[in-house]
This record gives sequence, structure tokens and C-alpha cells, in this order.
Amino acid sequence: MALIFRNQKEASKLSHLSIFGTTQIHLRNPYIIAMWSVVFPGYGHLLLNKFLRGFSLVIWELFINQMIHLNSAMVYSFIGDIQKAKEVIDIRYMHLYIPVYIFAIWDSYRTTVDMNKIFLLNEKDAKAIERLVIKPFEINYLDKRDPISAVLWSMTIPSLGQLYIHRIFSAFFTLVMTVVLVHFSHFIEAFHYLLIGDLKKSSQVLNAQWLLYLPSFYFFTIYDTYMNVVENNKLYDTEQKKFLRKYYQSNSFHLKKGMKVK
Repeated sequence: MALIFRNQKEASKLSHLSIFGTTQIHLRNPYIIAMWSVVFPGYGHLLLNKFLRGFSLVIWELFINQMIHLNSAMVYSFIGDIQKAKEVIDIRYMHLYIPVYIFAIWDSYRTTVDMNKIFLLNEKDAKAIERLVIKPFEINYLDKRDPISAVLWSMTIPSLGQLYIHRIFSAFFTLVMTVVLVHFSHFIEAFHYLLIGDLKKSSQVLNAQWLLYLPSFYFFTIYDTYMNVVENNKLYDTEQKKFLRKYYQSNSFHLKKGMKVK
């Protein structure tokens, strides 16, 4: 259980605006976060804005999976060639993989529960965040953005949706990952042969070990972008309500339940 120090200055700060993006604590479903960690270690932590731990787990998963050839073994298992799956997998590193995989799931669930408690305890007296940050090389500001636009841009090339909502670190990491996965899986090359009808050549050029990273990575970037747009919009609404209450309303005015400030 998280320890909440109510007298500390940081206790009521639930969000932070910087030139690299907007980081915030908000309510999340711990089961959804844990399931993303099941899909790929590190994804759950990235959804929690725990970037150092998330990026580290993602890189570790790529490294250890490549050492084990786990994806290749999974492909052979899917097509029923169990003997080939046994031959391709490297058991020397298997016992390094399992503990970290289980830890990523457990830690993302535990952290989500603790962060939800922190949010609920500090929600009412949380400090208003900065609405505008101007630095020599970048500007970031709090506003409302369209979730559908973010999703559509993420569906074209992963990282564009994150750039749209000004998440610089995530966008850079996602773009690098996209280039690496597409390059080593030969996905674009295989897609080209598929378009011209050469199915045999398309299958031959594909690298199954790298290809299996793409589906989870692609859909995670879409979900991550959509979820952050929605939560950033909620943060904008909350900030606007506090601003209006402080500067434009009398002390006797009470905002009705369910009333929204545009």
C-alpha cells in the first residue's frame, strides 16, 4: 500500500507540464494495465507514464527474446511443428526470461493500484498545473485534442499520434522501434510482393522472429495515444473548472453535479 504524506508539497501534485509532454496520475483499470504487460513486458508501465522502467523492460524483452528465439518457436508451434520449435529455442536463457516477464505483470498491476489510491486521496485538493510552457527549443500547452485524429495518425505510422498530443519521448522511442521492427522483419518488402501477387516471395522474405513483435506494438501505440488524448482532455476540463471557480465565480456559487464547462 502506498504511503501518502499529506503535509508534503508534492502530495497534491497529480500532473506536470513540460516541453516533453504532459505527465499525470489518473484512474486506470489495473487489469487492463496488467494485460498489456502480458502482451509485452513494459507496455503496462508505459501506460502508467513510468517511462524509465517501461523502456527498460521493452528493450530487455527484445534482447532476451532474440537470444531465446522465442517468437520463432511460437511460429513453429502455431503450425504444429513441435519438433522444430524445440530445436530452434535456446533454453540457456529461458530462465532469465520467465522471472522478468512475471515481475512486469505483477509490478504494473501493483503500481496501478497504488497510483489509483494516490489519485483518489489527492484529487480534490490537487494543485492546478501550468497551462503553458515556453522554452528556447519547444512550446507545450494544455488544450483539448481530437481522439479520432490521434488514432488515425497512429494507424498510419506509429509515433505520429504521440507527436500530435506532444509526447516527445514516447514518439521518439516509438519511431525508433518502428524502424527497427520493420527493417529486420522485412515487412514492407513482403507487403510489396503481396501487392503484386507474388505470395511465395512475400512469405520467403519475411522474418517471423521479428514479425511477431509488430502486431502488439502497432495496436499498443494506437491504444496508448487514444487513452492519453482522452485523459489530457479530462485534465484540461478540470483545470478550466478550477480556473473559473477561482476567478469568475462568487463564493456562494455552486456548480451543479453533471454540469460541464466548455
